Amino acid sequence: MSKSLLIAAASGLALLALPAIAQEPTPTAPAQAETPGQRPALVVMIVIDQFSANLMNQYRSRFTGGLKRLIDGGVVYPNGYQAQGLTETCPGHATLFTAAFPTHAGIPANDWYDTATGERTYCLAAPDNALADGDLSDNGRVGPERLKLDALGDWLKAASPDSRVYAVSGKDRGAITLNSHTGDGAYWYVPEFGFTTFARPGEDMAARMAPIAELNSQVAEGFRVAPAAWAYASEACRALEGRWTINDREFVSTVPPANFAIDSSPLLDELTLQAAEHLIDGQQLGQRGVTDVLGVSLSATDRIGHGYGSQGPEMCEQMHRLDLALGEFLERLDQLPGPVLIALTADHGGADFPERTALRGHPEARRGDRELLNRTNAALRERFDLDADPLISDGMLYVVDGERRALPEPLKSQVAAATVELIRAEPTVAGAWTRAEVLAEPMPPQNADPEELTLIQRFRLSADAERGGDIMMALHPWITPGQGRVGGSVAGHGTPWDHDRRVPILFWWSGAAAQERYSPIRTVDIAPTLANAIGVAVPEGRDGRCLALGDVAPTCPD
Repeated sequence: MSKSLLIAAASGLALLALPAIAQEPTPTAPAQAETPGQRPALVVMIVIDQFSANLMNQYRSRFTGGLKRLIDGGVVYPNGYQAQGLTETCPGHATLFTAAFPTHAGIPANDWYDTATGERTYCLAAPDNALADGDLSDNGRVGPERLKLDALGDWLKAASPDSRVYAVSGKDRGAITLNSHTGDGAYWYVPEFGFTTFARPGEDMAARMAPIAELNSQVAEGFRVAPAAWAYASEACRALEGRWTINDREFVSTVPPANFAIDSSPLLDELTLQAAEHLIDGQQLGQRGVTDVLGVSLSATDRIGHGYGSQGPEMCEQMHRLDLALGEFLERLDQLPGPVLIALTADHGGADFPERTALRGHPEARRGDRELLNRTNAALRERFDLDADPLISDGMLYVVDGERRALPEPLKSQVAAATVELIRAEPTVAGAWTRAEVLAEPMPPQNADPEELTLIQRFRLSADAERGGDIMMALHPWITPGQGRVGGSVAGHGTPWDHDRRVPILFWWSGAAAQERYSPIRTVDIAPTLANAIGVAVPEGRDGRCLALGDVAPTCPD
C-alpha cells in the first residue's frame, strides 16, 4: 500500500489511502541490448504542460520542493526546444517518446480539418474505441491510432514483454501519447467522473479501468467529505493580484478565480501525481526485476496559463503547489528498491496575455487582427469569382468550398498561392507559405542548432503531407493569435517564437553528478537518451539523437 496523499479541499485536507491492485504477468522478455552501468528499474517521464524555459527561470530561485531537487541534482538543459513551428500540446507530447518531429510522427496540431470530408479532426480521434466515461470527455472517442510511429514504450515492450508502460495526465493527449501504442494503460482526468481511459473493440473496459478504479472511488469520497477549493497556499502570490480589461471586459486576477474548477487549478496536478503513485503501487512499477515506464503529464500549468495568464497570482500559486506536490512524489520514488531515472520537460511554452505583457517591456504586444481572415476571403472571392469564402482557419489555413471540402485543382493551388501573396503583405504577418512550399524545404540536418532554424525550417518540422493546413503562417512576435475571452482563454501559445518553443529538459537519477549543460537540445533527443539508458534500440530514421548521461549511460551508440 502506498503512503497516504493529501488533497486540498474547502474544509481542510482529505486523507486518502491507496490500495494496491494486482496485474497478471506477461511473457518472459527476450534479451535487451547491453548498456553500461545498472539499468533503471523505472523510467518516469514528467511533462509539465506549458512550462516554458522562461517560466522555469522566473521561479527557479523560489522552488523549495521537487522542482528544486530535480534542478539542483540533475543534468539540466535550460535551453531545450520543441523545435517545430506549431507549438501545441498534442504534437509536443508526440515528439517526446517517438524521437520524431510532427512531420514524421503524423501529429501536426491538436486539431485539423479533413478537407476530404469537411470534418474537423482531433489529433487522437479513434471513433471505433469506447470510453469509460461515456460522453463526458471533451474530445470524443480517442486512442493512439493516428500516431504514425511507434514510441519508447513500444520499443521497450518489444524487447521486454514483462515490462509495464503506463501514463496518466489531466488530458487525454498527455496520457495517450506517453503510453505509446502497446502500453498497458493511459488514464486522464474528467470532471464528474475521475480518471478515465479508452478500450479498443474487443477489449474489456472493466479490465482496462481496474488499475485506477479504486483511486476514483477514493477521490470521489474525499471530495464528498471536503469539497474542492482553491485558497492561497503562498501569501507572496497575493501581491500579484490586479484588474485588467480584455476586449472590453474586466478580468479580476485573484485566487480563487471567479470561475474556479478542479481541472483549471493546482488540484489537477495533485490528483495526477496521486494517480501516478497509485499506479506505481498497484502495478508494482519498478519493483519486479525489469524496467518499467511511467508517463506523468501535468496539465494544470497549461489550463491556468490559458485561463488566467502566466504572470498573475494564479500561476504563482500553481508553481508553488506543483513544486511541493512533486516533492512528495519524489519521496515515494525514493522508497522503490531499484534505480529510478526521471526525465522532465514541457510540450511547449507560452506567453502571458498581451494586455499585461504590453506593460512589462513589450509595448508591441497585442492581439491579432480579427479582420485579417475576412479581408483576405473577400479579396479571394472577388479575384476568383467564388460564391463562398475559400479560407477557414484553425491555427492553420485551409482552402475549401462552402462545405469545407478541398477546392478542385488547379483552383485550390491558385487560391493558396494568392492567399500567401495577400497575407504576406499584412503588417502583422511575419511569414506565410503554402504546404507545398514548406514540404519542398529540405529537412534540417540532425545536428542543426534549434536556435538557428529559419521560420520555414521550423514549419518544415511541423508539416505533414496528408494532415494539417494548406497554408502555414506566423504572426510577428508578441502578437497573440485569437481574441481572448474572460472566463475562457485569455492567453495562449502555438507560435514559432522561442517563448513557445524553448522548454527545460532535465534528467535526474539518485547520485547523479549535477550539471548545467547550456548547449541547446531538442525534445526529440529525450527518447533516444532514455532508450540508451535502458538498453533498447531506437528504430532507424528518427530525428532525435542520444545524449550521454554520466554514470547512468556514459556513452551513446555509434
